[in-house]
Amino acid sequence: MAARTRLPLLFPKNLPPFRNRKLVHTEAAVKEAVYPPIIPSLTAKSKSARRRQAEEQVQKIRASTVQEKLDLITRIQRQKFVVYPQTFARNPDKWYQHFTKTAYIPGLPEKFTPVREQPEAGESSPSAGDHLSEDEAFRDIRSLVTRVILQEHWHIERRKVFLYRQQEQVVGPLLRNLVTGLTYSLAKYNPLFLLSSLDLNPQVNFYWRRGERIIPKGHRKGRLEPTRFQIDDHPHSQIRITQQLPQFAPMEASYTAEVPEITLAPNLMPLFRRQYDNHIFTGAKLPDPACYGHTQFHLVPDRYHRDRMAQQQQPDQVEVFLRANGLASLFAWTGAQAMYQGFWNHEDVTRPFVSQAVITDGQFFSFFCYQLNTVALSVETDANNPRKNLLWGTESMRLYESVQDGEVVGLNDGVIKLLVQFLMNQP
Repeated sequence: MAARTRLPLLFPKNLPPFRNRKLVHTEAAVKEAVYPPIIPSLTAKSKSARRRQAEEQVQKIRASTVQEKLDLITRIQRQKFVVYPQTFARNPDKWYQHFTKTAYIPGLPEKFTPVREQPEAGESSPSAGDHLSEDEAFRDIRSLVTRVILQEHWHIERRKVFLYRQQEQVVGPLLRNLVTGLTYSLAKYNPLFLLSSLDLNPQVNFYWRRGERIIPKGHRKGRLEPTRFQIDDHPHSQIRITQQLPQFAPMEASYTAEVPEITLAPNLMPLFRRQYDNHIFTGAKLPDPACYGHTQFHLVPDRYHRDRMAQQQQPDQVEVFLRANGLASLFAWTGAQAMYQGFWNHEDVTRPFVSQAVITDGQFFSFFCYQLNTVALSVETDANNPRKNLLWGTESMRLYESVQDGEVVGLNDGVIKLLVQFLMNQP
């Protein structure tokens, strides 16, 4: 039987002290991984797999050309809310501001000053040449507007229009003659119009995402889905140019602007969901050199005319309707221009995009200016985005009172001056 041995409980005195020894884990060299990192599967149904699918889709769109980007962004069809610029809903302007992240500023930008001080004798203004050209243009445009109004009034007395088609058959030709005459007459003062394109009855489309919801039923029940929107606009006419208009305000000025927050679902506005092809279109195809917008002209239809709204005891909705029309139309047009330059949800704009609009019913004119500062409106990209889009607008202004004995009575020079300033805007 082997004898038992007793081990000492204390360390022997001849061993070196522990403090002189180095830790083993500090001497080990960091080895490179032999195997590639573990990534989620593309075909699984897990949340990590969905995140990877979304990331790879974003990288694919980033590396594509502009035409391929538009195809990839608009490829998947889901039900979306159709936003109508001319809508019957009450107080739609607040809803549209929330959908487009747009802050409304009453009045016009500083460059559109209705009254300017005359320089004293011996002093020279840096923009005296521009003021002189605007004065010459004003005289030409005033005679043109008078002539167009008298011509259309003569045609009105000779024919009777159909019911609820007076705006289309009477004011429509007046506005068309006015826009074509203005573009031709101001070409010698604004060189941009020499290479511009005038579109009559164009089509403008824009598709974007804003917010998200939980799918209530179906095989995708319980999943988070982005809320999709589509605008299909049909302005009366629009002017496209080859150079971009200058910004109305610095992009940083929009950080402090206030946008209404709507917590209700869009279908309570009401908006209606439809499923059809997603479209992003400025009114011209992608290779067109006149890819920047200048001014849109919109016609108020008969059902939203101020006289009819007054009969329906809704006079407070006249200006609200015009404001919503200008906001939705300009957002769609300006957003489509930014998408044509390669910007999209995950690649936000690096410079502001600017457009203008004039809305009229034949006698009353409203002027709007829009500056697009961001197209990153989805939940993923809007979390830490302080930028906001800006809209400037005026109240309705009467162009003239009536026509008596072959003369235009009460012609408002202020409206004509604003019209000239809008069309004389250039880089």
